[in-house]
Amino acid sequence: MSPNGQLQLFSSSALSVPVSGKQIVCNPVIDLTATVGDGNTIYVWRGSNQLVSKHTERNQKVDAIKWKEDGQFLAAGWSDGVVRLIGLESNKAVHHIRVAGHGGKPSKIEFIAWAKNETGRKSRARKHNDLPDLPWRDLMLDEKKHVLDLPHELTFLEIETALPKISPLPLSGGIGDDMFVFSTAASLEFVFRPYQPEDSDNVHVMITGTADGGIHLSIYDSFVIGTFQHVPHTARGPASNEGPFQLCGHSSHHKVPTHALLLRPKEGSPTSLFLVPMDLTFVHKSPINLSLLASNTTTLQNLLRYLKQAQSHMVSEWKSTRELPGRFLRGVQEDLERSPKGPVTIVQALYHTVATGHVFPLVKEWLVDSLAERGHKRWDKAVVSGLQNLRSLVHENFLPALERCGIVLSRLLGLARFHGSRENIGFNAAQIEKLLDMVAALTLVSYKILLAVMDELDHFTCFSSWLRMEIDKLASSLAAAEELTEKEATMDNVKVLTYIQRYLMGSPLAVYLGDVTAEEREKDWRVVDKSDGTSLLELVDQQLKYQERGEPYYKALPQVDQLVDHLTSKSAIVFKEIAEAEKRSVRFNEAVEISTGERIWRHDIHLCSRSSAAESGVLIFVATVPESDKNKIFIVRTAIPVANGVSGTASSSACSLVLPNGASVVDIKFWDDESLLVLSQLKDEQSPALVRIGYQSPNLTYSAYEVGERPQAIDIGGPEVPYVPLFFDAVGFMPIQMEVQQASKTRGELPARVCLLGRDRTAYKTYALPDQFEADSGTQVSPMARKSWQQQGEEEDVVMENSQ
Repeated sequence: MSPNGQLQLFSSSALSVPVSGKQIVCNPVIDLTATVGDGNTIYVWRGSNQLVSKHTERNQKVDAIKWKEDGQFLAAGWSDGVVRLIGLESNKAVHHIRVAGHGGKPSKIEFIAWAKNETGRKSRARKHNDLPDLPWRDLMLDEKKHVLDLPHELTFLEIETALPKISPLPLSGGIGDDMFVFSTAASLEFVFRPYQPEDSDNVHVMITGTADGGIHLSIYDSFVIGTFQHVPHTARGPASNEGPFQLCGHSSHHKVPTHALLLRPKEGSPTSLFLVPMDLTFVHKSPINLSLLASNTTTLQNLLRYLKQAQSHMVSEWKSTRELPGRFLRGVQEDLERSPKGPVTIVQALYHTVATGHVFPLVKEWLVDSLAERGHKRWDKAVVSGLQNLRSLVHENFLPALERCGIVLSRLLGLARFHGSRENIGFNAAQIEKLLDMVAALTLVSYKILLAVMDELDHFTCFSSWLRMEIDKLASSLAAAEELTEKEATMDNVKVLTYIQRYLMGSPLAVYLGDVTAEEREKDWRVVDKSDGTSLLELVDQQLKYQERGEPYYKALPQVDQLVDHLTSKSAIVFKEIAEAEKRSVRFNEAVEISTGERIWRHDIHLCSRSSAAESGVLIFVATVPESDKNKIFIVRTAIPVANGVSGTASSSACSLVLPNGASVVDIKFWDDESLLVLSQLKDEQSPALVRIGYQSPNLTYSAYEVGERPQAIDIGGPEVPYVPLFFDAVGFMPIQMEVQQASKTRGELPARVCLLGRDRTAYKTYALPDQFEADSGTQVSPMARKSWQQQGEEEDVVMENSQ
């Protein structure tokens, strides 16, 4: 920043698609900006006007967007009630979170926020490391840096990184929302990101607000905790009985499990907002390492999604091996059935030809005229490529995913056995053992499929060679026929006959990949559910033995799709119970009503942590701007004690600030624990300026707060309110919206910056904020800076008077 308070332009863009409403967000760690255009398309831009990607959903509108605090995901709430997490490296939605509204029905998503919290384990470790200030203190701390916590290191030891990476799935053949999620190596790496041990004591939380008053929580990207329907209760009783209250603001601090929520009535322009402290006590008190549990369950969820897609591709490839040959065979089969002489089926006819060398006239006509060389090539390509693709899917996709499922479940089993029944962690060892049994059954079926595929491919190769030889022999001259007879002598007729008899009209793979009726499926799984204590692996193995002997068996049990669905449904029960255990640990405290009796035009909220020997808790600041008086800012400060993750009784005070020189507020945002940034403009609406106010200055007096009353106004720039005016070169640029981001070193050096959207909704400018402002929050602003801002206002007044 220059001495006269001039901000440096960081980037400037002229967006080719106007921003819809206020749907524009800046990435916290990369110079990227996401916007919504035309209501139903998300655009991601670089600071140089370059369009990076765009994402749209058919017949759906975007209602809310927000970057994750580490910049890895863009959460987008769509009109179908689904939050889709779009990966940073691609435009694909890698996670789909269905937000259930009132009564379980989808609801419009109004608000999305991200937060990061430290678990109670890290807080306790930090307190343990707070050594007294003695001469040997620094030496002890240096030694502790080089000492590893062996139990901690073993707990978070990642063996999955030593395994081969899971291969991408083909583009065609998938189903549902995940059809394209697993189709590239980049998206796979993004979905199955390796767990970072340094992040083991952190919990990432996403808070979503719905139009019907729902507050939805999920952790570790996509593990759903649940949805709450909360009506604020103040010290005077329930806030209101008129309609739901929607989430419109959120703030948190990584060291405190208490979050600050801001709720407003759904109907009309609000005259009151309600500050609701939300205690995530499971973050502080969880008996299990929450980040480890959440990462493993989320990984398992993603693996189950991957298995479902792989299974769909397997069925698709198998059906492709049967579809084209089936069409060829059905034509000649119908002719043979209508013929008064000769064999009834094509199996009998071809078996006769291989055994005797004699070809029936209808078969000869079919081989020479209908099938011919071109038809044989298509047949051969369909079967060989389909079986080879099926083999690759099982070997390179399905089995590695099952292996990883086993690893994740083994880790969960260890956690369940360690904690036992003495602590409610949401699941027990018996549940995980049953899931492991299902994975073992799927593994058995997968190897059976591999053996069957290799066997069928070997037999088809011999059959295909024989079939081509017969076509060429029947269509060739006598001399050529004699040459072909020599080839016939080397043919493996046993495999040809076996293929005709076992594989031509039906495949053994149908046992695993075919279809079963709904009645058979329900009957068979009912038997499984009643057989308590019986291993599913043993049941499947027993049914396969019955099938091989030609005896009746439960057809649904060896089916891959049925086993995958069964594993998914039983896993969902475990996920739900874990979520319910965490959901019971979410607590909403008594609300504080924020009101001056006037309609609220702009608002923002910020939570500061207080952790000292004298006091522990949070300070929550809510800043509002009245619609009828936009040169005033009303700030309510609420102090809440927090002990062991639970918030106590709140006490509130307030102050009222006035912008000088007739300036009016355009937007307000808290920048940090000391500074409130106010985007303002002077009376002529041609001189925008950014003002930094030290809202925690010891000179700023907060008086007792009474709902509906405003304290006596204090002029910004007076001795009580230190401020710093910040100017930017913006000729012809009139900002209407502001977003503030802290400095970041996550992916390169990024300064703290303020992002401004122009009135035309296409101009977008980002200015770098200084590392240190010219005045600290507790001191007076420099006379030079004050004079600069006030003089600018006085000069504008003179211009206005002269023009009149």
